[in-house]
Amino acid sequence: MTRPRMWLAATLLAATLLTAAAAPALAAAPAPANLHVSAITPVSVTLSWTASEGATDYQINYRQAFNDVIWSQTVGNVTTATVTGYILPTRQYTFSVSARDAGGYSPVSNSVTVVTPAATTGDTTPPATPANFRITEVTATGPALAWDPATDNVGVTGYDVYFFDGWYTSTLVGTTTGTALTVPFGSSSTGMRYYYARSRDAAGNVSIATSLVQGPATTPPTTPPPAPTCKVAYKTTSEWPGGFVADVTITNQRTTAVDGWTLTLTAGGDQVVTQAWNATVTQSGATITLTGARWNSTIAAGGSVTAGLLGRWRTSNAPPTSAALNGAPCTIA
Repeated sequence: MTRPRMWLAATLLAATLLTAAAAPALAAAPAPANLHVSAITPVSVTLSWTASEGATDYQINYRQAFNDVIWSQTVGNVTTATVTGYILPTRQYTFSVSARDAGGYSPVSNSVTVVTPAATTGDTTPPATPANFRITEVTATGPALAWDPATDNVGVTGYDVYFFDGWYTSTLVGTTTGTALTVPFGSSSTGMRYYYARSRDAAGNVSIATSLVQGPATTPPTTPPPAPTCKVAYKTTSEWPGGFVADVTITNQRTTAVDGWTLTLTAGGDQVVTQAWNATVTQSGATITLTGARWNSTIAAGGSVTAGLLGRWRTSNAPPTSAALNGAPCTIA
């Protein structure tokens, strides 16, 4: 019996598809190895690498430091190529290479980072990157940065510190010949605030940048002082031209007793205390010091004691401006 031609065609198509599905996918070439810089000028970087087996050509990818733009350059089946596009003097670039064959692009090679020299002649060797770049403290004006001294084939002449906004803008914020610098707080709409540094030499060459360190936007909040644990009520009970009498009441606001007390007052006028009761008194300038008597040296939790003052004044008998009990500040009622 003769089978219909349509059945034969369908059978042949199915066999073809089955064969295609069973065929192994082409594997991409292995990543190029040993990528390195073999020559460099202010406007060009020559790269070399070990050939990737089966590669038909290669793609070089590169970007400038602290920039989000990536450039690519396709070259033939070679192991050395020179890149000139967007290469400028004293700029930092990072390069990698991928191989391509019938299976597509390989994984990327190792990456290399270089900084281009300032000139084609003379000293073309950049200084080393400053090590151990760090924030040592945060001052009222900005973070204090420090680093270890860098080396150079001729000599390092200084260091430049930059603020980086986390996207693509770098701003020079300070220059020094030393290894420490306090810089102003950075500002950024992204909320990210970073700093980095480079060393430089007399020829204008600069180093590869340090790693970024993140700094604060503003002065960190300070720990608020503890709430006062005492209250002082100062009341002038009698006053006449050139003299006064006052009561000083100390209230212990702690949950425990004060065993032995000394109160210091800062006079609000030009008073001179000549006598006290329920306390002994001394005075140095505007500072009046009262010490509890034997019978009232303890102030119970929530309790109060009162001492009296007798003194003289000439131009002002204003109440005290501050008070402290055993060194701890008190509120003045």
